[in-house]
Amino acid sequence: MPSPTSIFFPAPDGLQLHALDAGPRDSGRLPVVCLHGLARTVEDFRELIEALAFGAAPRRVLALDLRGRGRSARDPNPDNYSVAVELGDVLALLDAFAVERAVFVGTSRGGILTMAMALARPQAVAGGVLNDVGPVIEMAGILRIKDYVGRMPKPADYAEAAALLRGVMGSQFPAFGPADWERYARRTWQNSEQGGLELRYDPALSRVLAGVNAAEPLPVLWPQFDALGHAPVMVIRGEHSDLLSSATVAEMRARRPDLSMLEIAGQGHAPVLTDERTIGPIARFVEECDRVLAR
Repeated sequence: MPSPTSIFFPAPDGLQLHALDAGPRDSGRLPVVCLHGLARTVEDFRELIEALAFGAAPRRVLALDLRGRGRSARDPNPDNYSVAVELGDVLALLDAFAVERAVFVGTSRGGILTMAMALARPQAVAGGVLNDVGPVIEMAGILRIKDYVGRMPKPADYAEAAALLRGVMGSQFPAFGPADWERYARRTWQNSEQGGLELRYDPALSRVLAGVNAAEPLPVLWPQFDALGHAPVMVIRGEHSDLLSSATVAEMRARRPDLSMLEIAGQGHAPVLTDERTIGPIARFVEECDRVLAR
């Protein structure tokens, strides 16, 4: 099977950004843009990219490493790890590679960026998949994430890394076995030139959540969600998610009766997009976006 190509391009402020590019550019099908979670990378989308770009109905897929993650450069000013700056980076990706309209697949932070894109450049959004994120972010989930992002001890090997992840995320993924945790660990850390492992993201990302506390409610994003009203929307929720509640999903469906909904048993925040439980429904949703655009 072919492999995605790494591409590099400048952010509006000159920082070097990395993305994966796969599939035909002239398929006649909508391209897909994948946006990962806060402290994740494009590696989370490997299986989805292969299915969409190299499967029976191939299409172009771009997956962006947000600044400070993966192979994108780390920002010397951690204050730039903000939704506003990252949205500018997504727009730069679209402009650099002549993507006028796409289906966005956003996990957690990536879903927030997808909703923000619907306000910033609505004509670019032909559909949106929101993976375990919505207009209301539950405080319990964000506080749990705050406790470990950029704060975990440095593991000596992947077995130790998997144990660390199981310790902080085990309640979210009770169905995970040893192989699942090792795969998650390998997509969280990488080999370090100094020995042992290092995070695939800038630990300074912890600054993003520094001001979060239980006494101050998080801003709600209903205007951003409502801005997706012109395009098909799919929501994926993990059964055990502590970031996206069932009540929020119910309100999303009340506002959008045509909302596609998928709940993943045995998983929490955020469901992994690695098998047919998620990849198949996403592929069918993207095909439906093709049909909606063609009407």
